[in-house]
Amino acid sequence: MKTSRSRAAAAALTGLALLGTGAAITSQPANAAPPTEDCKQPYPVADGFTAGDLVTGLTVDTGVMPEGFTGKILGVIHDGIAPGVPMVMARLTSDEIDRVGIWQGMSGSPVYAADGRLIGAVAYGLTWGPSPVAGITPFEHMDEFLDTTVPAKVAVGPGLAKRVAATTDVTVRQALQGFEQLPMPMSFSGLSQHRLNQLQGKNGPDFIKTRGALAMGAASSEVAAEEKDLVAGGNLGAAISYGDITAGGVGTVTSVCEGRLVGFGHPMGYFGKTTLGMMPAEAIYVQEDPAAPGFKVANMGVPAGTIDQDRLTGISGPVGEDFLPKEAVITSTVSYGDKEPREGTSHSLVKSFNADVTFAQLLANHDRVIDTIQAGSEKATFQIRGADAAHEPFLIEWSDRYVSSYDISYDSSYEAAEIVYLLSRMKGASVDTVTATADVSDSTAVWRLTGVQQKRGAKWVTLSRRQPAVVKPGGTLQLRAQLARGSNTKRLQLTVAVPNRTTRDGFLEITGGLSMWENDLYSAKNPAQLEAAVAAMTANDQVNASLQFFKRGQNIVKQAKSASQDLPVRGRVWAEVAVRR
Repeated sequence: MKTSRSRAAAAALTGLALLGTGAAITSQPANAAPPTEDCKQPYPVADGFTAGDLVTGLTVDTGVMPEGFTGKILGVIHDGIAPGVPMVMARLTSDEIDRVGIWQGMSGSPVYAADGRLIGAVAYGLTWGPSPVAGITPFEHMDEFLDTTVPAKVAVGPGLAKRVAATTDVTVRQALQGFEQLPMPMSFSGLSQHRLNQLQGKNGPDFIKTRGALAMGAASSEVAAEEKDLVAGGNLGAAISYGDITAGGVGTVTSVCEGRLVGFGHPMGYFGKTTLGMMPAEAIYVQEDPAAPGFKVANMGVPAGTIDQDRLTGISGPVGEDFLPKEAVITSTVSYGDKEPREGTSHSLVKSFNADVTFAQLLANHDRVIDTIQAGSEKATFQIRGADAAHEPFLIEWSDRYVSSYDISYDSSYEAAEIVYLLSRMKGASVDTVTATADVSDSTAVWRLTGVQQKRGAKWVTLSRRQPAVVKPGGTLQLRAQLARGSNTKRLQLTVAVPNRTTRDGFLEITGGLSMWENDLYSAKNPAQLEAAVAAMTANDQVNASLQFFKRGQNIVKQAKSASQDLPVRGRVWAEVAVRR
């Protein structure tokens, strides 16, 4: 008979537990004491169940110590989770289950047969509101990588529905609505609920937009949960990041054996092969909900291993300090007026979320210091360190100015996150650190680009849509940009080289700042190319002149940019270009 622990390399997976609090500790090292292993044998569904068979189980509602619950088997829904993967139904009871029903965060709670074998993990609840009836993912299937769709709902037939109604307060009609995965709202520290709600409707991080994001508490410096607490029935956190920005979910450990842990009984995010943080957690409370399953509120600690598999039937990974996930450390320092500067740090554990965590960290630290959503400006510097596919180190650094008429925190946080996103798409490239410093002010003053002139002989001619620039192939285009701020004015000179073989007319575009939207950034194939593109990009406090011609389907571009100014530059002037020989 196959056991779930016969494969050290193939993770036994458990599913989607509920997310309680996302407050992860930021400085306390993980305790190295390993958890007690249980190595339970699975109870195959083929061995059969009889309605009324007694079961026991373990879960945590407060603290870190698992407590027991009991229950009775109701029946089996064949292919209820996926083809060949049945769902076992049971009615469970304990003081806490009787109070709130099956709760979000019980996902992964082990359920044992009378002979001590492990039937599986609590992973599903009735679609209709709170209920003591649980859907159990069979443990015998929690070590298989199943390429199939996660079921949104599991149907319940009339016979089982009558059995559920006979043993609970649920009606037959309510039971016929079926089972669904216990919800997994993403929990966060660092961002307010107001900001989370706002970002779900904007270009915010994917882990905010794709889940029911909940602000459940601030990051903690001490959590009474350690590696040794990752035992069967104990709390289990799966985290994308920790620190100022803690993003993750808290459920339950199903089993620990041969140095690997299994939990949840359904996916966290269905990421497949991954590097989620395996986090000890301390439960604070189980909040009841009259219209849906209750949910566990919990604090997470630092990683004590890595969740390297996130599959249909659960999550799994190696436990211990030798198996910690690689971290990208994002640090932000924000200064604002007379307020004390604040340095904040987040640790991103999944490469594909590095950009999201970067954005959230910069935004959260701005919000913490400025303490409101407001207009303003900022001077910022950035450094990104990492290694390319050949393990050669790289350093990408730049500075810029930002101005916003509504939300300087949001508008100044996006650019660095976009650079990190481009790095995350490069095969083999890794980010070690992202360091940002920002000096914020209430001022929204800018230089306005009011006009552009071309030097022709000894004269300066003002360019417009009706007055084109005139160039010669192989020559130079001498320009003078006119800037204004109230009664103050200044002129900046720029010289653009004209291509040698230009025969057709083109156009000229002069802008105040181009920054990250320049095409070379998005065509970079490796960190070295991106480093060069960032070094060449036009900052928001510079003027860019772009001379463009089209030849044989190709866009030929020559550019020049001014020196940095003391304020951001805004405005755009466009003119046609006439080629004269």
